[in-house]
Amino acid sequence: MRINYNASAVISNKALNNSDSALSRSLQRLSSGLKINDAQDNPAGLAIAHRMDAQVQGLRVGKSNSNDGISVIETADGALAEVSSLMQRMSELAVQAATGTYTDGDREAIDLEIQQLKQEVARIAKDTEFNGQRILDGTFDLKGYMDNNESKVEYYTGEVAVGKYDLDIQRIIGDAGITSGKAADVPVELNFHKADGSTEAVDDLSATVDMDNHLITIRKDYGGEYEIRISFDETNPPARTEMEITGIGAMKLQIGANEGQELAVQIPTISLKNVGIQNTNVLTQEAAEKAIESAKQGLDYINKIRSKLGAYQNRLEHNTDSLDVSDENLTAAYSRIMDVDMAEEMTAYTTNNVLVQAGVSMLSQANERPQAVLQLLQ
Repeated sequence: MRINYNASAVISNKALNNSDSALSRSLQRLSSGLKINDAQDNPAGLAIAHRMDAQVQGLRVGKSNSNDGISVIETADGALAEVSSLMQRMSELAVQAATGTYTDGDREAIDLEIQQLKQEVARIAKDTEFNGQRILDGTFDLKGYMDNNESKVEYYTGEVAVGKYDLDIQRIIGDAGITSGKAADVPVELNFHKADGSTEAVDDLSATVDMDNHLITIRKDYGGEYEIRISFDETNPPARTEMEITGIGAMKLQIGANEGQELAVQIPTISLKNVGIQNTNVLTQEAAEKAIESAKQGLDYINKIRSKLGAYQNRLEHNTDSLDVSDENLTAAYSRIMDVDMAEEMTAYTTNNVLVQAGVSMLSQANERPQAVLQLLQ
């Protein structure tokens, strides 16, 4: 028997310390509900879980952004619905004024309402806002530029390739051969500047020239969404000009958790010129007949924009549904890594608690063993 070094006590103490540490970890997990409380618990699991958590939080913000985008579109569509009603009323008045039973004096009275309707369209385009930002005045329309002050890119669709183009506006107007009204299906020569410095003709193009509103609308002959609308100075149209299509200007919505997960929402400019009613009046029977067509074309323009906004809204709603699914799956994966199984951990806690109590008892017994030596010394 030895008294200087009590090996039994050392062994018992080591076992007690291990059991006490395990009991402390069980208490921490049970009180926090987490399986991983410190990096030492599971270094790789902690890193994976934190990346997942960041992704989940990003998805939730992306969903919020998508819902904000839907609100913007609903605001714009609501305003355009009212513009559509104004255009329909304008069409009714134009039809009324176009009949021969009315005198020019009667048409003047009708034209008063026509002019008020036009002013209301302009007001709606100017005053419709979301979060302090105007949304129908071209703020979120695609931007394009001309190299002269006599013409301006008013509108183009996203299908038009980004880059610079050569365009002879004066030739288009001359080919149309009109001084007022509209002429359709005028051939267009449009040359695209390639990256190597050469130019390439854009084929299958035709234009509608609206001399009353000073607009040229270029479209692909086969239809589709390809469209460019250019305004010009009737008194001094440029003979040759360079047009730059930038492809920028739309409202970019961050609809995902990662860089580049964006949706660019283009909200075309609403103006009397773009709608095609800038110079509309019904002061004469001939003017009223033109106003009927102008109102029809304007209504088509508004309906096309509303259809596009509706497509954006449907896409955003599908995106929110997709984000909900991703959020659900990632949250479940995060939970499997981080959350403790309470039943399993309670079993471990009970085991460790018994071991601690047994360890204390055995350490006490080990400390009493050297006292047996005293009996040999009596």
